[in-house]
Amino acid sequence: MKKQILLLAALLALLTSCGTRAPHYDYRELAQAALRLDIDIDMDDNHRLYIESARWIGVPYRSGGTTRRGVDCSGFTSNIYRTVYRKRLKRSSDRQRTEDCRKVRKAKLREGDLVFFHNGRNKRRATHVGIYLKDGRFIHASTSRGVIVSCLNEPYYKRCWMQGGRVK
Repeated sequence: MKKQILLLAALLALLTSCGTRAPHYDYRELAQAALRLDIDIDMDDNHRLYIESARWIGVPYRSGGTTRRGVDCSGFTSNIYRTVYRKRLKRSSDRQRTEDCRKVRKAKLREGDLVFFHNGRNKRRATHVGIYLKDGRFIHASTSRGVIVSCLNEPYYKRCWMQGGRVK
């Protein structure tokens, strides 16, 4: 009887420890995010990043804003990082660049990296920040159009590019 109980306990332990579960995906939410962001989302992409980013599309720009009623660029990146990665970022784009990140070349960007731009007048200070998605595209809070997806190859962003940053 003792051997049967030990064998049953061992079998239960083996079955529960080796159990694997398929990840849960909300395909409808992913499809909606892909449409809103106008981007293909692959199975190995960070789905939380894309779903959360898509929720912000169209939010109006508001200097100093941090909510879906109005947000600026660093408020947007701070919100995404807190929700998706559970990390707190500094509140200004330049402090995010200098204190929260390590420098990354444009060719080495990965999804979730921050992208920094200057305004053309002061090339040493980041005045704008966004989050790199993939395929040269990034999401950010534009002063004229609110939260949108843009391409790094657009002339303005090529001219004002400063650096990429990988959050520490």
